[in-house]
Amino acid sequence: MDLSHLLYRSALRYPDNPLWVSLDRAPVTYAEGAARVSSLANAILTRAPQRARVAILSTNRYEGLEGFLATITAGCAAVTLNPRGHQEDYRHALSDSRATIVLCDATLADRLTPLHEDLSQIEHWVSFGGDVPGFERLDDWLKSPSERPDIVIEPDDPAWLFYTSGTTGKPKGAVETHRNLLAMTRHFMLELGSDLGSNDVMLHLAPISHGSCSVAMPHLAVGAANAFPSSLSFDPSAVLETIDRLNVTATMLAPTMIRMLLDAPDVEKHDLSSLKSVVYGAAPMPVADLKRALEVFGPVFVQFYGQAEAAATITCLPKAEHRLDDEDCVRRLGSAGRETFSTRIRIVDPEGREVPAGTVGEITVRGELVMSGYWERPDATAETIKDGWLHTGDAGYLDEGGYLFITDRIKDMIISGGSNIYAREVEEVLGQHPDIAQAAVIGIPDEKWGEVVAAVVVAQEGTDLTPESVIDFARKSMASYKKPHHVWIVDELPTSAYGKILKRELRKQYQTAGQ
Repeated sequence: MDLSHLLYRSALRYPDNPLWVSLDRAPVTYAEGAARVSSLANAILTRAPQRARVAILSTNRYEGLEGFLATITAGCAAVTLNPRGHQEDYRHALSDSRATIVLCDATLADRLTPLHEDLSQIEHWVSFGGDVPGFERLDDWLKSPSERPDIVIEPDDPAWLFYTSGTTGKPKGAVETHRNLLAMTRHFMLELGSDLGSNDVMLHLAPISHGSCSVAMPHLAVGAANAFPSSLSFDPSAVLETIDRLNVTATMLAPTMIRMLLDAPDVEKHDLSSLKSVVYGAAPMPVADLKRALEVFGPVFVQFYGQAEAAATITCLPKAEHRLDDEDCVRRLGSAGRETFSTRIRIVDPEGREVPAGTVGEITVRGELVMSGYWERPDATAETIKDGWLHTGDAGYLDEGGYLFITDRIKDMIISGGSNIYAREVEEVLGQHPDIAQAAVIGIPDEKWGEVVAAVVVAQEGTDLTPESVIDFARKSMASYKKPHHVWIVDELPTSAYGKILKRELRKQYQTAGQ
């Protein structure tokens, strides 16, 4: 069984259901979409052997997902490039993966054109959404036969070559197999349950190069529609209008996106009653923001925790547990939920020994979700997967009920005067300050304590926030050694292409500022 079967199964069962929809383009049915994917897959196979790598750079438009589906239908591995990435990120991923075909959104082609001469192994540069000099036309590739390719794809063949964000060193390509992604899809379907059906409409707001593509898979499996915004930027008012007009039932959002929707002046003017599921993840969501979101949108939120090395669904905090009327549920809003159906989690100390409930250690994961390894990096694979357990690099603990609380990245833990301080704990406290919109906590060098806590915060618009008021607020809510010793107020925090706050950038900027 391979991942592309999800599309063809639904095309047989629901041929007239809309597959791709938006406000500004004609809908495409499942029967039409499956034929387009087959044509593109056949075009790929006439130009590259099975198991070749095909890179895809696209904004959130359906041709990007068609490219992904066609690549896996051809038995090749998709190398997805984030539209918010840097040209050097693209150069590394294309060179390291040895991709031979690139499918590119015409609006982004100028980012790749300068790479043509340097990347001679790429034999075909193909554009969609417009003609681009130096690129072949996707429309010409779609003239290939529209029958599904008659090839054998094994469960452990690579399907998705996902390059990590590269917080240290060059990004590595995590190899996600068909087996990995089908396990992920089952987890989504089990957790979303009866709220997932053939009449649903999934709106792609997070990048389809990342988590939104993952959430598309269970919707493809049940014959649901996949909708795309008309705006290339995240415009909260336009998003709310799209949800209203298309009767959107599901979407995936990063915590920063949820906050932007909550702050939209017209959030209460739109009918959002069609929404059944809002999947969130990618970064921790402050409990204060989550409580506010539940009050505005209702009980529609589902949290999944995953990473490139274990696709999307290591744990889940389901909708039924996003409640404000139960003390235990409120406490566990700060958790990432419990392990999914076929996943095991252990918390271990630096020597790899399992630690008791309530003890912070490294989160390790075992199961069908875990990648087969890093692309052509056996050394890095051996460092990360030990005795079948994926060492995530995330620090956290399990409570007595098996709920996972993520406290930090292992390398981001602050050690001050011999005491461990977890940034997430301090960030949660700062998130309760009425004048703070966002907060990121880092450790900076200190002659006396080794490290001390520093906070970089964004103030709510129209407020008169001061560093002194932030420190005083924290002092009242936590042990003195955990409070920020230094506070900087900025207009915005640096983020990755996937919306994660880049603490390495903050450390570069502020590591000597307190001295």
